Amino acid sequence: MEARVSDSLVVDTFRMRLADIADVDLSQLHALSIAVGWPHRAEDWRFLLDIGRGFAALDEIDRVLGSAMWFPHGDDFATIGMVITSPRLQTNGAAQWLMRKLISGEFGKRRLRLNATRAAYRLYLSLGFSPRATVYQCQGDARPMPNAPHIPAGLTLRELSPADLDQMTALDAPAFAAARPLHLARLFEESVSYGLFRGQNLRAFSMCRRFGRGHVIGPVTALNEEEAIAVLHPHVTAHAGTFLRLDTHFKTGTFANFVQQCGLPVFDTVTTMTLGEHADYGSSEDGEAMVFTLASQSMG
Repeated sequence: MEARVSDSLVVDTFRMRLADIADVDLSQLHALSIAVGWPHRAEDWRFLLDIGRGFAALDEIDRVLGSAMWFPHGDDFATIGMVITSPRLQTNGAAQWLMRKLISGEFGKRRLRLNATRAAYRLYLSLGFSPRATVYQCQGDARPMPNAPHIPAGLTLRELSPADLDQMTALDAPAFAAARPLHLARLFEESVSYGLFRGQNLRAFSMCRRFGRGHVIGPVTALNEEEAIAVLHPHVTAHAGTFLRLDTHFKTGTFANFVQQCGLPVFDTVTTMTLGEHADYGSSEDGEAMVFTLASQSMG
């Protein structure tokens, strides 16, 4: 990983070069994701460019043929996403070149986490990433439950305000494996958010924003499944009959069953992979919260 990676790559009869993704025309990046069937709107790309960094691969006439982004969470952790190569280059080593360039020059000693599609899984294994868990992409036309989920005695559900961001960050940090105050604040600007409180103490929160074909719910961070359902349900109700998506590590159990009953069956899966120690999501040990749905597959 420490060997220098070239800034250009010869593919077939032409040479690709790297450019800072921030300098690339948004419409070309959007066209790239459309070419591989990803649902991102131009607005979704713009949001990711606001909070992330990365490269784009350009050919000799400046067409965008690939991308790779990373999202810093403090000085020692990052997530990787939007690793795309155009369909005609997917067997020519372009994705490996992009990833090696990203890893060799950008991260220092950061712990890394990403979500690998089936097509990219072997690539990430070859780069030293280890599989950790399956992510279930659940989506469909939302169907709220006839009766609102039970909210445990002593807890209060309400819409969140910017004044709640410090508590959201503190609850989320051990669950995500790093504090992400800047990302949560930026997500908050785009989202409707709910929180579950005991007195003044936050126990669970959820965010929902426009994405792709409709809306995406994420992140959802909570201390247990019942409380995760309590903050999830208002978004399902708000978007009844419209397209809704969430990405979760939960395949079975109370939370997963509730998601299925709300009309969001599993559509696809990816694999969470990590590089470096302590890069995995937190668990419920020691009474800490868990991430029940991801902000996105790119951001984690």
